[in-house]
Amino acid sequence: MQKFYKRALVALLLLLLVDALVTAVCIDQSYLRTSLLPANAAPFPWRLPLASEGRNRQARVDLGNDRLRFDFRLASLGAGEGEYASADLHFIDRNGAPALIDLSRYSAVELVAKCSPANALTMVIPTFDEQFSRRGELLTYPSPQTFFACNEQGVRNKLNLAHMNIPQWWFDMLKQDISHQMYKLERVAKIGFGTSSQSPRNVDSYVEISELSLNGRDYRYIAGLVVFLVVGGVAFGVWFFFAHARALLASLNTQLKQDLPLMAYRQLTLEPYRDKEKAAVLRFIASNYANAELDLETVVAETAVNRKKVNEVLKAELGMTFSAYLNKLRLTEAARLLADSNTATVAEIAYSVGYANVSYFNKLFKDEYGCTPKAFRSLALQSAEAG
Repeated sequence: MQKFYKRALVALLLLLLVDALVTAVCIDQSYLRTSLLPANAAPFPWRLPLASEGRNRQARVDLGNDRLRFDFRLASLGAGEGEYASADLHFIDRNGAPALIDLSRYSAVELVAKCSPANALTMVIPTFDEQFSRRGELLTYPSPQTFFACNEQGVRNKLNLAHMNIPQWWFDMLKQDISHQMYKLERVAKIGFGTSSQSPRNVDSYVEISELSLNGRDYRYIAGLVVFLVVGGVAFGVWFFFAHARALLASLNTQLKQDLPLMAYRQLTLEPYRDKEKAAVLRFIASNYANAELDLETVVAETAVNRKKVNEVLKAELGMTFSAYLNKLRLTEAARLLADSNTATVAEIAYSVGYANVSYFNKLFKDEYGCTPKAFRSLALQSAEAG
């Protein structure tokens, strides 16, 4: 059994190692991070708007490999009440035509915003809605927006895509209930970054966006990981159960074969022995081992052989002490009875081989054979059927 347990331990360690590696890979892959800079290398291709698409005339946009910058100067309130400056990322398909992309897997937009002077900016994400929107007319697209800070040193912002608000003007334009703030990000036309009502006016300003990315979690990897761990654990448990049963059965068969000479020796001790004292000791134990009251004192008294001589005989002949030899005889006979008889109960067999306490018998039997008497009988029956 030791060999089996070593194999099982190695298999368990290998399973845990594989589980750890798969867990690390799945958790890492579940974190989504899609960079939007530079534009030509982004998974979602995009371009700046064309003049025909309403390019913002207030902003001079400069697109670099790792940043998006726009310079502007807003007129003072009154002179340019509705003026704003922005830089928009219009998503396109492989042919360069406007496209709607699915951002529903993402939970946030992360970016570093530098600007001068420091102020608050807006991110807006127009998304197509079958009920209200008309293709190509971005004003009819619900446009949830949120605000973020910037300064000359740069501010790292993580903008939650689930907590944006559609502005009031859109509801007023379409005469819709302003409380209906639901939106979906499955068909997004663009992402825009622009000024807000708190942006400075009548001063030369710039905004620089860098480290722009979409972040989220793909929980399919977590679900797959859970399935993998459960299947792997169940498979290991099933393998362990059946392999343990086979190994235990083989171990019991081996041990029973090893105990056969002991039973034969017990029969031989009933025959005449040249050494009368030795013969008396071995014959008496072999004939009376089933007596629950049998102990060393009884052997000494009945054979007229002193205690020291009794121990010397057992050590010389069997290499065991009196108690070990007595238990060995009783347990070996109990194993034979369990294998041969389906009618006798465990308690009856325990009593028949000299054990008055069934719980004590069960403990000794398990120590000797590695399983309970009931399990031993079941395994012996399987072995007989297999044979």
